[in-house]
Amino acid sequence: MLQPASGPQRGRIAPDVSGTTLDGSTFHLADLRGHPVIVNFWGPSCIPCRSEFPLLEQKLAEHAGDGLRIVGVLMDDPPAPARAFVAQYGATWPTVVDDGNRLRSAYQVLARPQSYFIDRNGVLRSIQIGEVAASDFETQYATISR
Repeated sequence: MLQPASGPQRGRIAPDVSGTTLDGSTFHLADLRGHPVIVNFWGPSCIPCRSEFPLLEQKLAEHAGDGLRIVGVLMDDPPAPARAFVAQYGATWPTVVDDGNRLRSAYQVLARPQSYFIDRNGVLRSIQIGEVAASDFETQYATISR
């Protein structure tokens, strides 16, 4: 079995994402094995996140038949504005609150938004630094949807 790397490395098991979500639920990335997953680091004060969120919602619907899952990781902003942002943009995926920047450090996130494309076996296949555009999405998604 593949073991997680000390940081995010393509072709290796993605670092664990676990914690409490904005709605108070407990989340574990490992529970999504068997699904292609996008882990998206974001925050409501992030301007590019505002245009990326509707695209992610659209792509989640388009690829529902593939079992696509999206997981947000709240970075650099408090939970209250993030809850309002999620409600405003209609995001249906869970967002884990990154208290103490533990997940940011594990994923070595440079800036928001930053997305990690993880295949059905939990292996990191691609990293998108910056906003995901529609054309980027399909290219990145192809690496995890097989």
